[in-house]
Amino acid sequence: MVEQSALIMALPSESKGLFEQAGIQVHYSGIGKVNAAFKAYEVIQRTGCKILFNLGTAGSSHFETHSLVEVSSFVQRDMDVSPLGFVPGITPMDEEIPGCIELVSYFDQLPKGICGTGDSFETGLPKVSCDLVDMEGYALAKVCKKLGVRLVSVKYISDGANTTAHLDWENNLLLGAHKLLDLYQQARLSFQS
Repeated sequence: MVEQSALIMALPSESKGLFEQAGIQVHYSGIGKVNAAFKAYEVIQRTGCKILFNLGTAGSSHFETHSLVEVSSFVQRDMDVSPLGFVPGITPMDEEIPGCIELVSYFDQLPKGICGTGDSFETGLPKVSCDLVDMEGYALAKVCKKLGVRLVSVKYISDGANTTAHLDWENNLLLGAHKLLDLYQQARLSFQS
């Protein structure tokens, strides 16, 4: 199963080079939904993977900083066409993909949460209900759903999505990279046996 999976992260600063030092190939998308969608499509087409692992950082006022959380579903926290009568988080006239994309659990031992994706660094409460926030996940989930690829997403909670989030995110990247690498290596061992 290892050869049927690929790993995607937003930025090299989220892996701190630890994955590469361990001989693990990481595909970096860059920041935001457009970059994430493009890279996910490219990786899936090039590798033929059946599972796309997404590891990275997220902010949360719900989960404790430094915890690992598996995403149970993704929503778009910045999709807001409410002046035209649509519910925030829903892409108008896109009946094919729901506003909330559910994922199948992979890591039984991890807490689960709804992740709100948006093209902004969140420092407050989003309009769409969610437990944690990122900037790429919903786009990855939408591409995977369209292409029939399973997405598994685990986020290291780097900050409280508050006024000090930008400082906390920077300060917690190395610890997060270590935790994510340990989890990924355990997962690789489990599906090699």
